[in-house]
Amino acid sequence: MNVLVIGNGGREHALAWKMAQSRRVKRVFCAPGNAGTAADGENVPIAADDIAGLVRFAKDNQVQLTVVGPEVPLAAGMVDAFERERLRIFGPTKAAAELESSKAFCKEVLRGASVPTAEHRAFRDAESAIRFLREREDMPIVVKADGLAAGKGVFVCERREEAIDAVRQIAQDRIFGAAGDRIVIEERLHGQEASVLAITDGRTLVTLPPAQDHKRAYDGDTGPNTGGMGAYSPTPLVDEAQLGWIEEHILVPTIHAMKRMRRPFRGVLYAGLMLTHQGPKVLEFNVRFGDPECQPILIRLKSDLVDVLEAAALGDLDRLDPPRWDPRPAVCVVMASEGYPGDYTKGHPIRGLAEAAQVPDVKVFHAGTTWKDGQVVTSGGRVLGVTALGNSIPLAKLQAYTAVKCIRWDGAWCRKDISDKAAIV
Repeated sequence: MNVLVIGNGGREHALAWKMAQSRRVKRVFCAPGNAGTAADGENVPIAADDIAGLVRFAKDNQVQLTVVGPEVPLAAGMVDAFERERLRIFGPTKAAAELESSKAFCKEVLRGASVPTAEHRAFRDAESAIRFLREREDMPIVVKADGLAAGKGVFVCERREEAIDAVRQIAQDRIFGAAGDRIVIEERLHGQEASVLAITDGRTLVTLPPAQDHKRAYDGDTGPNTGGMGAYSPTPLVDEAQLGWIEEHILVPTIHAMKRMRRPFRGVLYAGLMLTHQGPKVLEFNVRFGDPECQPILIRLKSDLVDVLEAAALGDLDRLDPPRWDPRPAVCVVMASEGYPGDYTKGHPIRGLAEAAQVPDVKVFHAGTTWKDGQVVTSGGRVLGVTALGNSIPLAKLQAYTAVKCIRWDGAWCRKDISDKAAIV
């Protein structure tokens, strides 16, 4: 069969790489892809948000399964368009994707389903939000842009004035554009963060091993929020008993609530959790594989990913055996461009990729890369996700950073402490 992966990041490279391993797959297309997907599949010069162009391509090239990587085309109705043309596609509809595309809607679903989450208020203008902040006690608070902001629309604020400044940036300065049409203000939760992803057909859940992302730019969880500077899986922060509790009290009630709202959910339900003293609470839902969590999760998957995603798209996930996993943990270290998550330059030649590929149990997933004049160059803020397996989390970390040291370009940098939080358990 022919399969199509939509997107051009590290998550999409991991999906294309894993799907190419299926004995059922003849060709793997990636639209638009990057330098890594060009090596593990075939790139297609169609933008990820060109819905009509991608529908035509899938028809013309006998694509039997399409997998949508990023959230923007899902929120724009990519799945709806494919399904209207009777094309098989993995991912939620536009109505179901609102779980991620509107934080206020997500909070309504959580409250209606009695899923534990932070207390919140939603506002449509800066004045109302600022008045609310001035009338309450000065305490740590979280301010969020309601819509999609590439993982950067969240301000964790220590004091009232900091929160007011965040509201002004979102609602008045419009730094996230239309994503700031509404503002969500919520209590700040304390604890360790973890990510639990599940693949669902709307009735059956296949919960994946828990992971931990590293959102802040710099070591020690300092600096601005990013799209993610690294991840590891599984995390000892979530044991089997707690994973079962999360399934029962968070994932299943959310799926049932969406069904009751006539927005049946198929695809990846990603719960970003805070592990508080009162138990796990939902920070946010995403409606697709996380990036970079996808990379350490998929490098451990021993089952055929195509079988799982196709069964979810067809609505018969219950017929499959549970996925098989490599018992070794995996660590993914993101290498970024100088200036990220702010402004950065592109076009820097990347050296050492062949040497990094020789490090045992390592796969270098490409994100912000492209080919130019016969060499791989940088084309984004997050450039590579260097991912390694090891017999323990420290050994997986060692392998990942051994490969990182092989790779160079002007301005390359990364966090040095990815996975260290596993040691505190």
